[in-house]
This record gives sequence, C-alpha cells and structure tokens, in this order.
Amino acid sequence: MPALTALALDALIFIGLAWAVWRALGRSIPIAVIPIVIGLLLAATGVLPASWGVPSKPGDQIGFVGVLLLAFTAGLETRQSAHLPGAPDAAPLPHRQALRFVASAGMALLLPFAVGTFAAHAWLADLPGWAAPRGGAWMGAFAIGLCIAVSALPVLIGIVRELGPLHRPLTQLALRIAVIDDAVLWAGLALLLLVAEGGSLLAGASPLHLLAAGVAVLLAAAGTLATRMRAPPAWLVWLSLPLFLLAGAWASTQLGLHALLGAYFGGAMVPPAWTRRLPVERLGQVALIGLAPLFFGHSGLKIDGSVLGWASLQASLVLLVLAVGAKLVAVLLCPPASTLSRRDALAVGALLQCKGLMEIVAATILRDHGLLSEHAFAALVTLAVLSTLLTGPFFRALVRRRPQADTDGHQTA
Repeated sequence: MPALTALALDALIFIGLAWAVWRALGRSIPIAVIPIVIGLLLAATGVLPASWGVPSKPGDQIGFVGVLLLAFTAGLETRQSAHLPGAPDAAPLPHRQALRFVASAGMALLLPFAVGTFAAHAWLADLPGWAAPRGGAWMGAFAIGLCIAVSALPVLIGIVRELGPLHRPLTQLALRIAVIDDAVLWAGLALLLLVAEGGSLLAGASPLHLLAAGVAVLLAAAGTLATRMRAPPAWLVWLSLPLFLLAGAWASTQLGLHALLGAYFGGAMVPPAWTRRLPVERLGQVALIGLAPLFFGHSGLKIDGSVLGWASLQASLVLLVLAVGAKLVAVLLCPPASTLSRRDALAVGALLQCKGLMEIVAATILRDHGLLSEHAFAALVTLAVLSTLLTGPFFRALVRRRPQADTDGHQTA
C-alpha cells in the first residue's frame, strides 16, 4: 500500500475513530486511553492485515512529534499554576502547611514505589517472559515500581476540569501533588536509565557527550536568565519554544537517555512568567487529540498479541490493586492537609492513583531501553487504562456524601 494511503488509514483509525468514540461516549472516558484500547484490541485479535501498512512510518514520526510536544507541555505545567482549573493565581502555602504537603507528596510516591518494586521482584520476576532484557531482576523491579508510583498530571488536569468547581479544594490538592509526582517521575526515569547504562556513559564520554551536557547546562542557564525579563515580547516567547524543545530532546538523546526526557526538561526550563503568556492547555490538546494518538495507538498495536491473555490481565489487576491501595494508604498515613477528613483524604488518593498517558510514556521509554519485557509492558499499559477509567467514578463515589461546597471552596450547611 502506498505510504500516503497507509498514513491516511493510520490517522483514520487512531485519530478519527478514537475521536469519534470519545464523542460518542460523551467524553466520559479520557481520550488518551481510547487509541491505546483500539491498538490493544487490534493486536489481540490480529484482524488488521499487514498489507495495509499500519502502523505506518510517517504515522510513527507524527505520533512521536505529538508525544514530544506532550512531554514539553508537561514540563511547562510544572513551572506555572495558571493551567490549573480554578487556580489562576494559586497562593503559596504557609511554611508548616508546605512541609506537611511535601511530606504527603513524598509518601504518595515512595510507598507505591516500594510496594511495586518489592512485589515485582518477589512475584513477577519469576514469571515466564517477565524478566527484563537488560539490567537484571532489581532494575526491572525498579522500573515497574516507578510506573506504579506515577500520577498522570496531563490526564488528571482534564479529569479535574470535567469534575467542575464543586470539589475544588480536593482537586487542587491532588493537582499540586501530581505536579511534584510528575517532576519526580521524569527525574527518576533519567536516574534509572543512567544507572542502567552503568559506568559506560561516563567512562566513554566523547566530545559529543560533553557538548550535549553543555547544551543542558545552557538551557538551565537560559531559563534562569530569562526570568529577569518580566514582559518578553510575544515573538520572543514563541521563538524560544522550539529551541528549548529541540535542544532538550537532542541533548538527552546524545546522552543515551530518551528524547522525551529532554523535551520535558526543556519545558521545565521555560520561565513561569513566559509560560503564562502561552496557551499551554491548547498546545497540549493539539498534541493529545491531533498527533499523539498515533503514538499511543501504535504502542498498543505493537504489543505482541500472544502476551495479551488471562495471565497478563491477572497481573494488571494485581498491580492495579497494589497501586490504588498504596496511594490510598499513603494519603491516609500522611494527609496533605490537617483539616481533611478520612473520606476527603481517600478522595485525593483516588485522583492520585490515575496513571493515564504518563505511565504509558514512562513504560515505553523503559521498554525501549530494555528495562521492561513485553509482558511487563503489556500489563502496565492495561493497568494505565484501567486506572484512568477508574479515577472519575471512584472519586465521585467517595465524595457523594461530602457536604456541598460553593465555587469559592467554602463548605455550606
């Protein structure tokens, strides 16, 4: 089949069909998971003829550009509060509350990571086909633990917007924690990949490696210097975006990491005063709806259909129980605010257990570097889908009996 025809069919399946299903379901399911489900179904059934040329090479490239833009906007979102629904000028927390909040965010990351890591090492590592191709049993377990600890910031923002202003105090707490989770996720990914490379990266450092490291340092310095320019012209802001994105992606690729890590880093280096002048949400939506579905659909489609069976579903369900349970226990042990009731703390945990596309991106990076097997990748993708679908209904069930709040976040009798 001609390349252009294959690309058109590719886009029709993973962009057009996914969008139509999303609208037909009343947007009740996050659009990020629909192309993944389509890809998983096609991989499991094998009904897509190979002669159709799907996934197409141009589709792979377009999808990768889309997910690069998603990673970049996720980096932008970590440096500003304007993207948070109902919180255009979120005030900083008092010192004592800030310490409690950071402790809660740390617990919400560390407990699921520890539970996921030890469960993966004790149980999953011995299952047929689950051993990581490289790095050994512990590195594979760390990779699964990192995916279990993820909270999906971009998808969670969309879910919170759909929930509306009624439960804003709880949703804002969850989003603030998810911002921290998102930053730690990317830092953890970078660290895990560096450890997986061993000493080879440093021992065999070439002039190109040194240049890439210098570019990363220059990005950070440029972001710091740019904060002094409070009102930059719009043309300069827009001109800087592709420079930060491309420089970050190139540097991380040359350092043996993943381009998505550099794209996120590049976005995080753009000063908050600059990002507030950007339509970050619109950029993210363009990537999420018009480009990245090809990436996520192909991720599902490229999974070996033979690993999608009852055993994989069982593993996904067990990991789902561990991920949800660990998040809920974490917020109960260390709530992000002292005024939260137990039910409210559980509601925050219900939002934080959302995996969404960030887990799929993380799992894709780890699989590409040999730290996840195909069985583990398939189970984690299924976990991400189930977790995301669970988020909205789970949160609503927990807050159903909560006293109603007005749009300013004050409870009413």
